[in-house]
Parts: sequence; structure tokens; C-alpha cells
Amino acid sequence: MRKPRDFDAELKALDDKAKLLKERRLHQLGELVVATGADALTVEQLAGALLDAVETNDTVAKEGWRKRGAAFFQGSRKARGRAGSDTRGASESDGDAQSAQRQDRAQ
Repeated sequence: MRKPRDFDAELKALDDKAKLLKERRLHQLGELVVATGADALTVEQLAGALLDAVETNDTVAKEGWRKRGAAFFQGSRKARGRAGSDTRGASESDGDAQSAQRQDRAQ
């Protein structure tokens, strides 16, 4: 005869696994903030930059961010060096309003 399934134990195991995955993701996000140099920003600046990135509909900018992120994870020294100095995430070749805003602030 077959052993009956213990649904409570299975649900608890799934819940434990979900908690572990969530904790791992939070830890990895924290490591990413440190690795990119974004930990030098204030919490408000970092939150504002992330909110701006989430809310943007500019697919060209998002593709630029994706390429730059891929280069960062592939160990590109150039991408890592710029990560600390260019915290907004836009590539240097972007001729958009963000680049103009940065130049205005620098003056």
C-alpha cells in the first residue's frame, strides 16, 4: 500500500525554500550595490535612481543599461571603472536629456 502524502510537510518545505531564495536574492542585491560602488550614494539617491530606472519607458536607455550590466558581469574593467563615477547608469554615448542634465549640474 502506498504511503499517504504529507501535504503539510511539503508546504512547509516549499515555504522554507521560498524564504531561502528570498534571503539569497536580498543578499545578492546588497552585494551588487557594493560591487558597483552604489554604496557611496545616500539611501535617498540610490532609491531615486532605482525608481527612475523602473519608471522609464526609454527602451534605448534600458538597452544601454542592459549592455553595460552584461559587460560588468563579464568582468569588463572599463565598465567597473565607470560604475563608480557614473552612478546614473546611462552610457556615455547616449545623447539624451540625462547626459545634458549631468553636464548642466557639473557647471
